[in-house]
Amino acid sequence: MYDCIVVGAGPSGGSASYHLAKAGRAVLLLEKESFPRYKPCGGALSPIVQEWFDFDFSPAVSLKLNKINYTWQLGDLEEVVLGTKEPVWMVRREIFDPFLVQQAQKLGAEFRDRTAVIGIEWKGDRWLVKTTDNVLEARYLVAADGAKGSMSKWLGFKEPKRRMGVMVEVKADLSQRLDEKLFADSLNSHFEFGSTQNGFIWNFPKADGYSIGSTTFMGNEKQNLFDSCADYIKHIGLENSEMVKSEHPICLWNGNQALHTQNALLTGETACILDPFTAEGLRPSIYTGMLAGQAIDQAIAGNADALKQYTLTVQLEWGEDMVWSQRIAGMFYRVPSFAYKLGMKRPSATQRMGKILCGEMRYRDVAAAAIKRLTKGLIPGMS
Repeated sequence: MYDCIVVGAGPSGGSASYHLAKAGRAVLLLEKESFPRYKPCGGALSPIVQEWFDFDFSPAVSLKLNKINYTWQLGDLEEVVLGTKEPVWMVRREIFDPFLVQQAQKLGAEFRDRTAVIGIEWKGDRWLVKTTDNVLEARYLVAADGAKGSMSKWLGFKEPKRRMGVMVEVKADLSQRLDEKLFADSLNSHFEFGSTQNGFIWNFPKADGYSIGSTTFMGNEKQNLFDSCADYIKHIGLENSEMVKSEHPICLWNGNQALHTQNALLTGETACILDPFTAEGLRPSIYTGMLAGQAIDQAIAGNADALKQYTLTVQLEWGEDMVWSQRIAGMFYRVPSFAYKLGMKRPSATQRMGKILCGEMRYRDVAAAAIKRLTKGLIPGMS
């Protein structure tokens, strides 16, 4: 019998497995796909995650960027230097995820890919995990199977609200000059506002091309995001490049919820922790995976409140900040043209946002002033 079975080998599952193995626990990581596998993801990651591990992530990082381009309806270019301590990482999940799993394996974690979980059952003092091959036993479970997974439902949690995102991976030579009205430099990340309602298009360069995608953060989802991305790709001159298109659900944070139940924890997108303003997911997924691994280690050691404390820690360290993120998003996406002029056209606002994404600042440090500035421009006479 294992101390813990982790279901899902994405960044959250890999992180949980690493920290459990580091603590000397018998951990089994299960993944339904064959590794390495392609995973739709923008791939922007805060370098703060390096502080949570004892190995160097450099081999799994595709590029490091410190500049952002913004445009409004494919014009009105604004280029901003982030000014963070370290550049933002760009990663490809088919490289990053296996790399993290390998680090867990080096510490003793067992990994099985092509192993789908088809059901779970609590039996006395342990979990029975039913796979396509056999039935496995563990004292604890970590559900890290993402927005498409079934673990959350099987554990008795409420069905999360899912929104759809699209991704287009474009193979391209980064030395190729793109539309200078949109890109001061082809190695800058790019956010295009105004081409989609209640959301934006992003473009993150990688060593061998670009990850271009879009999602919405509020309202209905009747617009065709693939068409918006196709228009954008044509506009920047990459329409004849090799492409891979995909559609995927995302689970944005929408209020604090319990993330623990009988000897089991939810982590990553299974726990609905994506930033409701930016859809940032990698950093909180890795963070909650680390916290889950530590909590289960403490529970095994005899701390009866360890799993409950995990929920409280996520709510305090992440959820409280997401309250402010959601408030900013609610105003920003309702008046995007005005918000673009007030926010993206102010380099200091982007620099603060970069520090938030890199973990150097919190939303609560800047949100009250940002909301007041937005409200002041919308309500005449407000000071």
